[in-house]
Amino acid sequence: MSDRYSVRLLKSIDEVSADNWNACLETDHPFVKFEFLHALEKSGSTTAETGWMPQHLILEEDGVMVGAAPMYLKGHSQGEYVFDHSWANAYEQAGGRYYPKLQLSVPFSPVTGPRFLSPSHEKQQERKTMLAKAVQEVGVKYGLSSAHITFLPPEDLGLLEESEYLIRTGEQFHWLNNDYKTFDDFLDQLSSRKRKAIRKERRGANAPDLEFEVLKGDQITSEHWDAFFEFYMDTGSRKWGTPYLTRAFFDLLCESMPESTLLFMVKREGCYIAGALNLISSDCLYGRYWGCIEDHRFLHFETCYYRAIDYAIEHGINRVEAGAQGPHKLARGYLPTKTYSAHWMQDPGFHRAVADFLKAETSEMEAEINYLEGLSPFKKSQ
Repeated sequence: MSDRYSVRLLKSIDEVSADNWNACLETDHPFVKFEFLHALEKSGSTTAETGWMPQHLILEEDGVMVGAAPMYLKGHSQGEYVFDHSWANAYEQAGGRYYPKLQLSVPFSPVTGPRFLSPSHEKQQERKTMLAKAVQEVGVKYGLSSAHITFLPPEDLGLLEESEYLIRTGEQFHWLNNDYKTFDDFLDQLSSRKRKAIRKERRGANAPDLEFEVLKGDQITSEHWDAFFEFYMDTGSRKWGTPYLTRAFFDLLCESMPESTLLFMVKREGCYIAGALNLISSDCLYGRYWGCIEDHRFLHFETCYYRAIDYAIEHGINRVEAGAQGPHKLARGYLPTKTYSAHWMQDPGFHRAVADFLKAETSEMEAEINYLEGLSPFKKSQ
């Protein structure tokens, strides 16, 4: 590394200013903004105690911050959505120590976005490569098993492969706005059977006794967050045992990022019974958390998928990302989309073993995506 450049680790994002961190962003992607990461830390959601110890990586040139990477020292593999439990088991059965490991990601958020933050500049690629290599240097210095960069943008794959990271392919389901003016415009592009099925689901979900609210930023009150947190805790406890986020996180998120916070809430007889939290940027609506305390047929599809499409069409948003997994989203107009992660193992033998595993897994994933593309709900001309 040039004498003009230096890297350092932050134990808290508060060690740099919001202006300096956000100056490294090229877009308004909400999940890598200072405010989002700060809300996670200040609320107690990402701490050493929760197994997400901040170790953010900063790149400086002549003392000026020119790059950053949200990085954590992880004591487990929870909240990542790219599953490496089998790797951990294999390594530890062979006598190694898999945890702690380095994780470059947005905690609890399976959302593709920049992981090496550096503003547009003729040296941008060089600086990103420096950050990628600095991650490995941190791993070597502290004797860590591995580093994992999850949900990274495809344009960074090349520089990571050159730095000897292994690339892993996954899949999600995204809805794309083909310049639709109304929801019916979107439905008109689907096959007749799928179009009828969605209309039936929407009729069933929009029962006369249910009231839907669309709330953004300053419209969201503590009452809304209290109700939504109950939904979140119920869903989290049933799905993964221990919900990740604290109640304080939601207040901090809305206070610091009102322009990015969107809540769909559902009432029955004057009481909130369901809700879905979304974050929005200029070109994407990101569906994040959903929960309900009453069982209503099709309400999940309506609140999380169809209302998101409605909002995207009305506001000219290009894409809806509805979170991890879920082939059931395909029938509702969300198409299979590749996601990517990058992995580096310090032990050469372990690195080779993971590389062999990924060759087979990638072939299977490619076949699965090709198969799912053949099940598209859109008319065959689409």
